[in-house]
Amino acid sequence: MPDRIQTLIDLALQEDLGTGDITTEALFGKDSLEKSASLVANQDLVIAGLEIAKRVFLTVDPHLVCERYCEDGQFLKKGTSFTKVSGCFQNILKAERTALNFLQHLSGVATLTRKYVEKVKEYPVQILDTRKTLPGFRALEKHAVRCGGGKNHRLGLYDRYLIKDNHLTGISITEAVSKAKSHNVNKVKIEIEIDRLDQIDEAVVAGATILLLDNFSPKDLKKAVKQISGRVQTEASGAITLDNVVDYAKTGVNFISIGALTHSAPAADISIDFI
Repeated sequence: MPDRIQTLIDLALQEDLGTGDITTEALFGKDSLEKSASLVANQDLVIAGLEIAKRVFLTVDPHLVCERYCEDGQFLKKGTSFTKVSGCFQNILKAERTALNFLQHLSGVATLTRKYVEKVKEYPVQILDTRKTLPGFRALEKHAVRCGGGKNHRLGLYDRYLIKDNHLTGISITEAVSKAKSHNVNKVKIEIEIDRLDQIDEAVVAGATILLLDNFSPKDLKKAVKQISGRVQTEASGAITLDNVVDYAKTGVNFISIGALTHSAPAADISIDFI
């Protein structure tokens, strides 16, 4: 597991435990009681974060035993028990909330992503995430998107050029793309945000790899895709929901990016039940 993920787990545990679990210590003392607990899906969901949850338990107590009955990305029906944790009762109690916080959030992201992917499965379009992630959680949330069947957009500011409207202050589309191309030693994609039909031809001629068609209505997006006519790849973003994503998919766009996958996914309902 990358050091930065372990650091995130350590911070989360420190935040929760502070100087100690005073309730558990008062009720059960420090003499170890041996028990087992099941992690249960209380709704239909796509599971994500199993390894992170295991690492939380083992960080609190490396002697705990975690038995996993499934893998990230699997669809689980309501009522499914997917992991058993055995060992010191007090230490399971100390770890449970932090483990659930990771599992519920990441499974929520995966489950919401799966809903979008299922909506557009009849069309040749890919659902993408964005950089609208919780600080420190990006790698985990993007993993959860993949678990739900989505694809990752750029990981950060370093692995793709994305020229947005704010970049085009006092500089033309042609000049912006030219400068990106001249600095593109790693040969990564050069994407440019377009919000008007009259910007398309300039961006294509300038040499952009992908056009990000931002806040287009499905009607205007269809016009844009027709105008581009396969010369470059196309991505739609802005105000796209489960209710209208099919309308966008029907336009022939290659990608649909949705910030809500990570910034607005509801937590999945998961609990820990002692056996």
